Order: sequence, then structure tokens, then C-alpha cells
Amino acid sequence: MVRSVLWVSAFLIVFPATSMAADKFPTMTDLSQVDADFAFQGEYTGTITTGPSQWESVGLQVVALGDGQFSAMLYSGGLPGAGWDRREHPKYTGGLEGNQVVFSSYPTRIAVNGSQAVITDDRYPSFEQGQLAKTYRCSPTMGAPAPYNATVLFDGTNTDHFDGGRMTDDGLLIEGTQLKDRYKNFKLHAEFRLPYMPSARDQARANSGLYLQSRYEVQILDSFGLDPVYNNCGALYKQRPADLNMCLPPLTWQTYDIDFAAPKFDAHGKKIQNARITVRLNGVPVHNDVEILAKTGAGKPEGPDPLPIKIQDHSNPVRFRNIWVVDYGNNPPPQTQPSEQWYLNDCDCWVTICE
Repeated sequence: MVRSVLWVSAFLIVFPATSMAADKFPTMTDLSQVDADFAFQGEYTGTITTGPSQWESVGLQVVALGDGQFSAMLYSGGLPGAGWDRREHPKYTGGLEGNQVVFSSYPTRIAVNGSQAVITDDRYPSFEQGQLAKTYRCSPTMGAPAPYNATVLFDGTNTDHFDGGRMTDDGLLIEGTQLKDRYKNFKLHAEFRLPYMPSARDQARANSGLYLQSRYEVQILDSFGLDPVYNNCGALYKQRPADLNMCLPPLTWQTYDIDFAAPKFDAHGKKIQNARITVRLNGVPVHNDVEILAKTGAGKPEGPDPLPIKIQDHSNPVRFRNIWVVDYGNNPPPQTQPSEQWYLNDCDCWVTICE
């Protein structure tokens, strides 16, 4: 039986820097630079009562929007990828009231103090429905070692595999580069960290992307606490949204594990079979052996010859580490069954909760 994402104590690996993005939104890449709102942002889990002797597991995601403003989503069954039953989830807006963030949409009231969230029913204000504890998730493929048949593209020591590659003083790869070698069919592992940009919105919020063969973008964006759409994190940009939003909060290290099968062309250069892709975001499949119908967004035109993998520079300081690739040459990568691999575990959900 394969276990999946582990809930563990928080540890954020960061490097000292604060920058102002080209779009002038405050951009923080280090915990020492975050504002007071950062402490409230994150994920909370627990159980609430829904009636006499009736309890339900729930998950809550709280997003900082700058200047003491917040949004939140409440998920029945647990967090996305951690028990959420895919039912419609209520959305809330709220703000700081004293030393807590309050969300209120009658009859539900949620008070968040940074370590827990207390849910009450305004019809019975003295009665708590439940308390949710703040929790931190870590991808099961975080730190995954390169297999014997892989090429290590980046390990923090040099940028030899990249054209114009740059590193931070702490050995992280800076966005805005591309590989020297070209791969047709491959398995790619990459770890990335989003900056904290609470005042930014939409595509201005920690934007980058992995351009496979310079043609097909797998989006990188701070989409934490949002519904999946065609240009949010995990999407095949402007073509297919992620099946599930598995984006974690900014300043958390996250993982992509991608199996890419190149399109096929006949002798005259006409495409006869679309590219196919499986994408796991933080260990959870968000695209499972799906077709890529055409190039995405600003990608290069499709063709029979592979082009370099690019890491997009969108003027936001997204950082990368532990990047490796398995080259399958002219053969598509072997397909696994991610739904079986990640779903079957002791608690019959996407993740195991550990004390």
C-alpha cells in the first residue's frame, strides 16, 4: 500500500530577500519580511457538529489579500486532495477584528487566530460547532532523489544545464532560463517556491511556468484558496484547468512531477497524434494522461523536433530547486495509475494525517 502526502510540522526553507515586482506589488520571499497577515493565512482542519450526534470533517483555506483583508473557502470532508468530497464549498470574505480574522455569512461565523479557527452558528452564538487546527502539508515527492536513469539538471551547485541560468546566493535557481539539451518524451521533477504577494491579484500573483518543449505551459501561480480555472496553478495554460487545486500557500516548497509524451507527425510534418501529459502537483494528479490539443498561450508552434524546456520569467521571484529529468527518447513515458497510487491508504483519502 502506497502512502501519500504527509501532514507534518511546518518548515519553510527560505532565502533572505525582499523585492518589489515589476508590477509594484510588495513581494516577500523571506519569513523575516512578511506582514502580520501572513500568520493567519494557511490551511486548517478538524470536525464540526452538523446536528445531534452528527459530525463532519472539514477543511478551511484562508488567503491574505493585503491590508487586513482575507478570503476563505470551507470544504466538506476535508481539504482539496485530503478528503474534500467535491461538493460546492462556501466562500467568505473577512478582515481583522482585533487579534483575529473574522468571516461571517449568516448563519456561519468563523474566527481565525492564526493557530486555530473556531466555527459558530449565529443562531446559537454561545455554541461552538467545532475548532479547526492549523496544519501544514508537504508533498510526498519533496526532495525526491533522481533515479538511476535520470539527468540531474539542477542541484544547487551550478547552472551548467541551462542557457543564461542564474542562482541565488543560497543555491536556488532563478526564473527566466531554459535547458541546453532537448527532450522529446520525458519525466520531469521540479520543486518551486512562490513569493508572498498579498496585494497582487490574478496573473500578477507569483507567476511563472514550465514551458515543455517551449510549446506547452504548465502554469505556476499563487492560486492558493481559489477554484481551478484555465490559467491558475496546475493548468495547461488557457487550455485545461487542473482537475483539483492542489496549490499550497506561498513560501511553501511545492512539487511538479510531469510525464510528457510528445505529439507524433507524419513524414510531411503533419501532426497525426496529440501530445499527452500527466501532471502531479504536490503529489496529487491534476491531469491524468490527457491530450494537449495544441500549443498553449505564448508557446512556440508545434513541430516534430523537440525544443528546450523553459522556466518562464513573469517578473515575479519564483525559485526552483531539485530538478531532474528521465529521457525516454522516442518512446512515451510509462503510464502509472495515480488515482490508485495516491488514493488507497489507511484513511481512504488522498493523504495520511500524522501526529
